[in-house]
Amino acid sequence: MGTNPDLEHAPQIPLLNPPSSLARESGRRVQKGTLVFIVSIVFLMSLVALIINLQSHEPLEKQQNNNIMKPFVTETKSVPLHPRGVAEGVSAKSNPYLSQMASYNWTNAMLSWQRTAFHFQPERNWMNGPLFYMGWYHIFYQYNPDSAVWGNITWGHAVSRDLIHWFYLPIALVPNRWFDINGVWSGSATLLPDGKIVMLYTGNTEKTVQVQNLVYPANLSDPLLLDWVKYTDNPVLVPPLGIDSKDFRDPTTAWIGPDEKWRVTIGSKVNKTGLSLVYKTKDFIHYELSDNYLHAVPDTGMWECVDFYPVSVNGPNGLDTSINGPAVKHVLKASLDDTKVDHYAIGTYFIENDTWVPDNPHQDVGIGLKLDYGRYYASKTFYDQHKRRRVLWGWINESDSEIADLKKGWASLQTLPRTVVFDKKTRTNLLQWPVEEVESLRLRSSEFEGVVVKPGSVVPLDVGSATQLDIFAEFEIEFLASEGIDKNNVGCGSGAVDRSALGPFGILAIADDQLSELTRIYFHPSSTISDGSLTTFFCVDETRSSKAPDVSKLVFGSKVPVLSDEKLSMRVLVDHSIIESFAQGGRTVISSRVYPTEAIYGAARLFLFNNATDINIKASLKIWQLSSAFIRPFPFD
Repeated sequence: MGTNPDLEHAPQIPLLNPPSSLARESGRRVQKGTLVFIVSIVFLMSLVALIINLQSHEPLEKQQNNNIMKPFVTETKSVPLHPRGVAEGVSAKSNPYLSQMASYNWTNAMLSWQRTAFHFQPERNWMNGPLFYMGWYHIFYQYNPDSAVWGNITWGHAVSRDLIHWFYLPIALVPNRWFDINGVWSGSATLLPDGKIVMLYTGNTEKTVQVQNLVYPANLSDPLLLDWVKYTDNPVLVPPLGIDSKDFRDPTTAWIGPDEKWRVTIGSKVNKTGLSLVYKTKDFIHYELSDNYLHAVPDTGMWECVDFYPVSVNGPNGLDTSINGPAVKHVLKASLDDTKVDHYAIGTYFIENDTWVPDNPHQDVGIGLKLDYGRYYASKTFYDQHKRRRVLWGWINESDSEIADLKKGWASLQTLPRTVVFDKKTRTNLLQWPVEEVESLRLRSSEFEGVVVKPGSVVPLDVGSATQLDIFAEFEIEFLASEGIDKNNVGCGSGAVDRSALGPFGILAIADDQLSELTRIYFHPSSTISDGSLTTFFCVDETRSSKAPDVSKLVFGSKVPVLSDEKLSMRVLVDHSIIESFAQGGRTVISSRVYPTEAIYGAARLFLFNNATDINIKASLKIWQLSSAFIRPFPFD
């Protein structure tokens, strides 16, 4: 383990003057595609998390000496003028805007580097519920076995002992009946008290009507759950009166009430009001629609991949989906089709009339907190009864062009699985954290204590190749000005080029030695309150992550609560083209996709930076190199 006890006098590179960049039902077809967690994440994996607000960010033109080289480009290829999936009644699954831009001359080496090492994704093609059964974690996901673009959606299937190393299994469900011929879309699994498993999923019928179908394992003694049977009299639910045929999808995991009836909620909308319908059933075949919506919020649009589950306000463990009581809050989450963002709120569930009310109406679903402030959509949790925890998965699409995806042969992936708990300090939000199994990938580590980073400079961190890392960092502020700091309210703004007295400062990930490509993960405190207290923002700036023009490069971020007894802290997991960043123990999370052309393989480096004007930063870090996960076909032979 390498230790650098004091880097106070380490080389300081001026940040504002970077060097020149010149320098059975299954069909038994083995799924080899790209992933999206079917169990409620699936059909919604909206690749247009970008398309919705694809803004053009100039690569830090405010910085001096911005010497970004113009890459050699190839002829733009023909692509669909409208996003894939919209005509079929689902959220957009492509971004035609990027494909209309000049295509970068991607080499095979660049494209190969983009594939992740320890995030779950199919072997190839497009990918978009989880459950734990007989010693195996199962993930079902939307998958196109034929291409690296959205279409021909089936259910891929994989299993793992530890949520890290995965075996691909044969495709679980294919669209081969009138009630799902146009797509086997998202759904959820429910493990019943007698050990049986039922799944409800959305099918797109021959007339493009969204319906809910029942499927169950053919053999419960098979721990791999290889074969699935579609209920003969599907569909079990059709759009009710007043709900459009294309606005009825994504059934949740069921929970049982004191009347011994199971409840399922399904996402929908009426005009522009997003809402969640509630159905009751005793057998998962016959249903009654509740007189009330579980919840509805005006002007939030279609709710996809609704998730609804309890969290303990006092204990450390996750809760089974059917738990309720005085020490329990309920989380309601919706993936908003209009904005391609996953919003959540915490509130109280009233079992008497199957309604839910947020604790804070100003932080309601769709207008308040987000699960992830970056590239993230169609998330889904499940209760892991094996380890008594609530585990969250999310889908992350590509933010490059379809042309590049077709060339590399795959697209999209799942985030690392995260535990979800109630934040007992703030009592207003959730905490997300990578599952503990991620730590099994750690190799050698390096520690850096008290590294001083002066205003307007960067400090290199000697950790070797920085492509697969687990980074813990804490920051302390040393004020340089003798007088009070002027009040400012910068936030994440236009990125890390927006300098103020107090920030930004943090790390540069996936950077090359010349700093011609880099991704900034940082804090930016602001002094905006009369008493001088600080409001802190946590941000990720992708605007200089790649020289390629056909890549979306945005700035993401939000305020993060920082309590008086807390240091500023972040954990960052780097895995090639995906970076997952967690601030203050997971109060704010940002997922990013980056596609560098030079900061790849052994050329990828890690730096600290401080772009504030009136403070020094003292940083302490512990950084692990991470090994690759084993993700491969199941060895049946």
